[in-house]
Amino acid sequence: MNTPDTAHPQIWVDADACPGVIKEILFRAAERAQVHVTLVANQWIRVPASRYLRALQVQGGFDVADSEIVERMRAGDLVVTQDIPLAARVIEKGGVAVNPRGERYSPENMAERLSMRNFMEELRGAGVQTGGPPAFHARDRQAFANQLDRWLAQLPKRGGASGGV
Repeated sequence: MNTPDTAHPQIWVDADACPGVIKEILFRAAERAQVHVTLVANQWIRVPASRYLRALQVQGGFDVADSEIVERMRAGDLVVTQDIPLAARVIEKGGVAVNPRGERYSPENMAERLSMRNFMEELRGAGVQTGGPPAFHARDRQAFANQLDRWLAQLPKRGGASGGV
């Protein structure tokens, strides 16, 4: 009985590369705010027992999880992803996209981010070592929690402690 309530905004997580600490923040927020969180991955992911949490395993393959998220999400939903092309698709569909470091993607910064991503991909394709992302720090976790709180604060309030069963 943990089928998401599509009348209320939901959170979708591109879970294959999402840090565990961010998943924990989302699990606590789901209970506190009574918002559905769905983790989408091409591998099995364990989520705590909750009416607000679920994991969706998709087939392996290029962008399968991304496409599943875009297909299922609705305008106003929050998508947590490090994948810039996925973030662009989410924004195009009217969603909100945030990376696990708390950076919110926007129509204003998307072209620059896509351009930088493509440039780095070209460098890697040419054999240039570009290094990986910087280490994940407590300040990143806090920035993510702050972005999540801002998104949750703008949600319509649910009726009663039961979440409007």
